[in-house]
Amino acid sequence: MYVFNFSEGNKDQKDLLGGKGANLAEMVNMGLPVPPGFTISTEACKAYLASGQSPANLRVEVTMALRQTEDAIGRHFGADEEPLLLSVRSGAKFSMPGMMETVLNVGLNDTSVEGMARFAGDERFAWDSYRRLIQMFGKTVLDIEGDLFAEALDAQKEKAGVKSDPELTAADHKEVVAAYKQIVLDQTGEDFPQDPRTQLDMAIEAVFNSWNTERARLYRRRERIPDDLGTAVNVMAMVFGNLGETSGTGVCFTRDPSSGHSGVYGDYLSNAQGEDVVAGIRNTLPLSKLEELDPKSYKELRAAMRRLETHYRDLCDIEFTIERGKLWMLQTRVGKRTAAAAFRVATQLVDEHLITLDEALGRVSGMQLSQLLFPHFDAQSGVKPLAKGLGASPGASVGEVVFDNAGAIAKKEAGVKCILVRRETSPDDLPGMVASVGVLTARGGKTSHAAVVARGMGMCAVVGAEALKVDPAGKTVTVGTTVLNEGDVIAIDGATGEIFVGEVPVVDSPVMTYISEGIDAAQHAAHGDPETLDLINSVDRLLRYADGVRRLRVRANADTAEDALRARERGAQGIGLCRTEHQFLGERRKYVESVILADNPEASQAALDELVPIQRQDFIELLTVMDGLPTTIRLIDPPLHEFLPDLTELSVKVAVAEAKGEEPDQHDLKLLTAVQRTHEANPMLGLRGVRLGLKIPGLFDLQIRAIAEATVQLLGEGKRPKPEIMVPLVGSVRELQIIRDRAEAILADVSTTSGVKLQIPIGCMIELPRAALTAGRIAEEAEFFSFGTNDLTQTTWGFSRDDVESAFFADYLEAGVLTISPFETLDALGVGALVRMGVAAGRETRPDIHVGVCGEHGGDPESIHFFHDAGLDYVSCSPFRVPVARLEAGRAAVAVGDAGTA
Repeated sequence: MYVFNFSEGNKDQKDLLGGKGANLAEMVNMGLPVPPGFTISTEACKAYLASGQSPANLRVEVTMALRQTEDAIGRHFGADEEPLLLSVRSGAKFSMPGMMETVLNVGLNDTSVEGMARFAGDERFAWDSYRRLIQMFGKTVLDIEGDLFAEALDAQKEKAGVKSDPELTAADHKEVVAAYKQIVLDQTGEDFPQDPRTQLDMAIEAVFNSWNTERARLYRRRERIPDDLGTAVNVMAMVFGNLGETSGTGVCFTRDPSSGHSGVYGDYLSNAQGEDVVAGIRNTLPLSKLEELDPKSYKELRAAMRRLETHYRDLCDIEFTIERGKLWMLQTRVGKRTAAAAFRVATQLVDEHLITLDEALGRVSGMQLSQLLFPHFDAQSGVKPLAKGLGASPGASVGEVVFDNAGAIAKKEAGVKCILVRRETSPDDLPGMVASVGVLTARGGKTSHAAVVARGMGMCAVVGAEALKVDPAGKTVTVGTTVLNEGDVIAIDGATGEIFVGEVPVVDSPVMTYISEGIDAAQHAAHGDPETLDLINSVDRLLRYADGVRRLRVRANADTAEDALRARERGAQGIGLCRTEHQFLGERRKYVESVILADNPEASQAALDELVPIQRQDFIELLTVMDGLPTTIRLIDPPLHEFLPDLTELSVKVAVAEAKGEEPDQHDLKLLTAVQRTHEANPMLGLRGVRLGLKIPGLFDLQIRAIAEATVQLLGEGKRPKPEIMVPLVGSVRELQIIRDRAEAILADVSTTSGVKLQIPIGCMIELPRAALTAGRIAEEAEFFSFGTNDLTQTTWGFSRDDVESAFFADYLEAGVLTISPFETLDALGVGALVRMGVAAGRETRPDIHVGVCGEHGGDPESIHFFHDAGLDYVSCSPFRVPVARLEAGRAAVAVGDAGTA
């Protein structure tokens, strides 16, 4: 069975009915006024896409459902008098606003348009509906360039001497219909189809096909929506918002999707159809104006909004139409919202006793918290805005003006930030939006395409800036006497709607102030602004709750005392990775160089001895900042070539000297010999990590001694240092055993000399497939594991990260081989299987082994959920992402009912 009446489903059947169909069914079950209709399931779409044709029995099922719709509304599809017209809309499981197709007024033809005029008592309405059908059908079903229809409509308005669509008369619309039909004939070689059932069948197949349009595929890649879900098709009896001033259409939210505040939020247009609101073609009225225009419908709508929010227990996005004073509910869904709105709405619903704190934590995300940490424009800068629109998606964006997809993509490829400026956006503008840091439109409201998509993408957006005169052909935007050209720099504030010429100073986010300095400092910095205070308190409340329920501890990757301090301020519970090689950069490089160039063991040891006090001081500073918290120090890891000059540059330098008849510098010659000796074709798989420690034992030994001596000194000062020694790139238990024996000997020597007993855990990184596969044996020598998922990903996939991301990742993403870079989000099926295997084997050998991750995946929200599920004890990430990791670790715990104390 492929077709379901609206009364046959519910909101939990999104896989089968799509989000729109499932929610329509739910509204019918609630008794809300929904026009009759039916949903063609996602299974029908998948069957169509697989075979290239509709399932054999689909046509019959559509006929049966269509007759039920006719009976419910009392009109007949295809009738010449009082015809039933239909809307045909897409509806995937996951919301993809504007990415797929819609066709309205299906069923009108040259004969029934006259009957519709008589039925409605409004000739203008009937011909307006007919021209809309031809325009949408032509663009959507027949793939005709939309600008052709827009130009014909503009030409008719110019001929009639009017500025807006509602000012056109019935006679004007008849001329537009004739022009549109000629466009169809010219572009396709065939007349516009007059048979209503043909229109319906073609529209259904067009919606199926729209699942695989480029913009839909791009949106799914960005949002990581699977390609194999397909879309449902919702066929609904048309109700009309363009039947005069007592009719209209709108979109509303039960709370403000930009700020999260309760109130009356939405857009309304009198004498219009729904696409006019969503497309942003006409600037809308605020929803509150409906109370003046139609108090009865307004009251009914507000009651329905309250019922829906209570039923869904969340912010709801609602589309509605009023037909001659009768309210109809056309769609609802849980509304997209900005990051600030997400935190505010979550805590508001807790306070209203509609959801629990566990549920509230599930309503926000680490990505949203990240957005709140970004800087914003300085209100005290004194810079005057050029113009002001509606702040549709918060953020502070600065970039060069571009007017189309090609311009935006070119800027991005050149590494230049840009802002897409349009009269209004359509789904076709998605590639340009993805390539931009912000979007600015002259038309549209907070529920227009640009606003909805930008909020979903977390992108700064300002819409409805009526003062802007955008000329995409001339690539200019004019505000009064100011003319901006493509390439000029502007700044937009997605919270206030302000537009500035040139760059504007930015200041730290108040949420970042809270994260790094505490709630008191953040409240002081807010200067009493109630909206900012409300946001800070909402974030504080949910972050503290996450800290209380999460099982995963959160450490940071930090190489210096400054990094460690920054991490601790952001709530890090230790250091999961101190990359000691970073401490050898700059002036210190010469010490390692001296070790490599040493002619005998004595010279090598002398160079190493010089490093001990330097490293000791590094560790004293680091351990002092992290006093009382575990600090994992990785012994030197990179290959030797990173401490030596580049082979090519050095060879050229020596060759040039010889070519000039000069004696090359003896040091350069010695260096060249060393570089040639240590040169490797693939150094990342060569002499590095534990292999380097075995080849040049003194390197690891000096670091272990420096750690031990720093610990002794701090213990003597009454501090509580908790260092952990981590051996990199272990592939064999014997490698670790050799290093451990040497480390224990050094620790014993320092203990004996100082009289201070040292207990410093020794563990290793698991970053090679062999290490994961033999983790049970390695755990015999390791007191802890830390998964180095960057290298583990490289060695599992056989990818060289520095090469593949630029060479072919874009092609792999396009082809669906990858849905996201495995270096951003952990490959759970492949690399993740090795992680699970390593954890299980390690704990089987040593039940109390401590297991963490220190790759970049430690700060990735999706990967954190995997690590929680895999049973790791902690994640370690960059200091900036510590708050994100704290929140996501809490979300992971409540998602699986596995809350604990971190």
